[in-house]
Amino acid sequence: MATSSTIPTSASGILRSFPRLGARRLLVLGGLSLFLAGTLLGDVFAIFILHPNADRIGQALAAATAAVRQHRPEAAGNSFEEIGGFLENRGTKVDAHTHMIGFGYLAMLLAILFPWIRLSERASRRLAVLLISGGVVLPVGVFAIHYVGLAYSPLESIGWASIVADAGGLLVVVACAGFLAGLWRGWCTGEPGVQAGARTDDDDALLRERSWAGRVLMAGGTLLILAGLLHGAWFAGVDLYAQEKQDHDLLATMAESAALDPGPGVIPERAGAALNAYGMLQADHAVKIAAHSHVIEFGLIALMAGFFQPFIFLSEKWKRGWAVVLLAGSVVLPVAVLAELRFGLVAGGVADAGGALVIAALAGMLAGMFRYTGRLDALGDSATGGRP
Repeated sequence: MATSSTIPTSASGILRSFPRLGARRLLVLGGLSLFLAGTLLGDVFAIFILHPNADRIGQALAAATAAVRQHRPEAAGNSFEEIGGFLENRGTKVDAHTHMIGFGYLAMLLAILFPWIRLSERASRRLAVLLISGGVVLPVGVFAIHYVGLAYSPLESIGWASIVADAGGLLVVVACAGFLAGLWRGWCTGEPGVQAGARTDDDDALLRERSWAGRVLMAGGTLLILAGLLHGAWFAGVDLYAQEKQDHDLLATMAESAALDPGPGVIPERAGAALNAYGMLQADHAVKIAAHSHVIEFGLIALMAGFFQPFIFLSEKWKRGWAVVLLAGSVVLPVAVLAELRFGLVAGGVADAGGALVIAALAGMLAGMFRYTGRLDALGDSATGGRP
């Protein structure tokens, strides 16, 4: 594939700004990889776990209502334990997905701010490794909580998976504290760059380059974030409080109807209607929250990807193509999620296809970044005669 996006002629300055195994390179590649992995996990979760899990929760809630009506407290307790297990299964997957994406945002944001972080390259590299390591360890630990539980745990209520997740969070906290200290030092001195081999503003000219793809991603990302915030404000003002009241009323209706005893094996009509309405209410709440959060997430990644277009060693045609694919998927997924209640699995399949577009675009951009770093290293080797 031809590449019109070539490395600038001031290779020495670029190499100092984006050195081999340097902190900034680790933050860029690690951050985008975390976001790609988190998005892939979310798409797989939505396809294979989300809908079956929701059906099981509904069945368990119906069984609990019937057990209460039949005065079988043990069966009702077992049903609620099953509901708790299903919710934990769902919650740990969602938490792992969102944390991985959040740490990807953080790493890419630090890469953008890197010229203003006044630390030695060695210290910055160690902090970058801590951040990326914590960004992997915490989601993996959270993902494993449902499967590991409290087995062989030295603590009464915290399992090994939770301990590992907390350790990963501690790594991220330490890394963020270190980078924040470097940012504070840079702000106090008023000088950008790294103490050892300080970069000048010209050395970081790549971040000031704005191609068509970069401008479109920044503009599209900003519009997506605005759309997500407006949708969230509308949902909070119009639906949220009404849904909370309806939630309370339906649960009260189910509890009251469960006390009636029309006969063995018979569910009171009022209880069945309340149960169905409760399921639809929870589904409506879930799809609106999911659409709101996903459109903001994709807006942020599009905005950040716009900054890093100069680091993608692909032809302008391919860069424009991946930018359009990313924005298209970022619109298709949340819109299809909102339509799931009306169109069911068809809309769910369209939403999964939108997620696949986002994943493909991020994978293409990440491949271009790896090509860019390989080209940089080749230029560095040729400039030094092959010496490291």
